[in-house]
Amino acid sequence: MPSASKPAKKASASRRTKSTRTKRREPPAPTLVLFVRHGQTGTTGKVLPGRARGLHLADAGRLEADRAAERIRTLAESRDESGSGIAAVYASPMERAQETAQPIARAVGRRVRTDAGLNECDFGEWTGKRLANLRRRPEWRTVQQYPSGFRFPKGESFAEMQTRMTGAVAALVQRHPGEAIVAVSHADTVKAALNDALGSHLDQFQRIVVSPCSISAVLYTAGGPIVLAANSTGDDLTTLVPS
Repeated sequence: MPSASKPAKKASASRRTKSTRTKRREPPAPTLVLFVRHGQTGTTGKVLPGRARGLHLADAGRLEADRAAERIRTLAESRDESGSGIAAVYASPMERAQETAQPIARAVGRRVRTDAGLNECDFGEWTGKRLANLRRRPEWRTVQQYPSGFRFPKGESFAEMQTRMTGAVAALVQRHPGEAIVAVSHADTVKAALNDALGSHLDQFQRIVVSPCSISAVLYTAGGPIVLAANSTGDDLTTLVPS
């Protein structure tokens, strides 16, 4: 009499219970971005220079850049105790931004890296116009009170400028997890970055003041940005920590 066929072997308990869990991905370490507006030029407060070439720092602007460099050097030295320091110095392509970034880069032992995303807003036909004349235009009220709805004639809109700036910052943060970097840019672009970090509507960005060679600090964490300082012109940067 033929023997009954044996039932198929059951998969071993160890195979059935084998873990398929993947290793948990750790969030990126926070990145500290020091936003620096360029120093004074001969036209600061008088003309809307935009992306016009050939505008250099005035003597006062060079002194401001040196002071900013010294403040950042002190911060870098305090961070060097933990082996971090300042990882990189980035700057807008404009001469006034490059000249501001150079003493900072020397102070922290880095070179200046140019990033087009940090460039000044494209003011189009308003480039080079005197501010006193621009303030008389009916569009000026829109620029101040409803910037999200304004586009410079043949230039950028404020919304496009903010998107470009915040996109450039996001790319730098991704490139430097757990590090501190410097981004030398312009008044409106830094204001737009701070406005975004605060979670505010673009129509409120004109309420932020960013003075020549001021330093603003934002810690970009996995849970969102933390604004540590805005428009700082004389404080000890080593005290910048989340409260």
